[in-house]
Amino acid sequence: MLVYYPAGLAAVAYTIPDGILIIGDNAFYGCDNLAIIFIPDGVTSIGDGAFTGCSKLTRIIIPDSVTSIGASPFCVCTQLQAIHVFPDHPVFTTIDGVLFKKAEKMLVCYPSGLPATEYAIPDGTLSIGESAFAGCNSLTSITIPDSVTSIGEDAFSRCARNFTLTVGRDSYAAEYAAANGISYTYPDANDWMYS
Repeated sequence: MLVYYPAGLAAVAYTIPDGILIIGDNAFYGCDNLAIIFIPDGVTSIGDGAFTGCSKLTRIIIPDSVTSIGASPFCVCTQLQAIHVFPDHPVFTTIDGVLFKKAEKMLVCYPSGLPATEYAIPDGTLSIGESAFAGCNSLTSITIPDSVTSIGEDAFSRCARNFTLTVGRDSYAAEYAAANGISYTYPDANDWMYS
């Protein structure tokens, strides 16, 4: 198990050694020098917040052996623009660089370094993971389909100040936005509102 990588090291690239099965919780927390982290086939689990604060990390490849990823794995990776998995990965998939868990139809992580200002979560998505959009300062609008029935803690924390959700009337997402003081609008509305 890789428990801790010292954040103060000057290296810009790191290859996790063969034989490591688990990347522990917060293992690379605050490693803002690392731009490349290679995860070898054989790693089975990535812990909560494993790469939080790796602000120079631009992309990462998750091998087929990884079957478990904890909450907020890439939180505040401000230059991360793509998360890659192979097409036949048994558990995860990516759509336009955004990481999803297949069976649960869960959006795990939207790379916070993507420059887009708008994003529409695919229809059929059932849940949004913890801190899934945390630190996505470029996004000002996210459309959430009515299929979403669960949104994790801090899913939209540290987003842009003028950030707005587009949600269906009487949907779970509308209730969530109202309950959490997030500005929201409806697809057929001409204006937005606060809760």
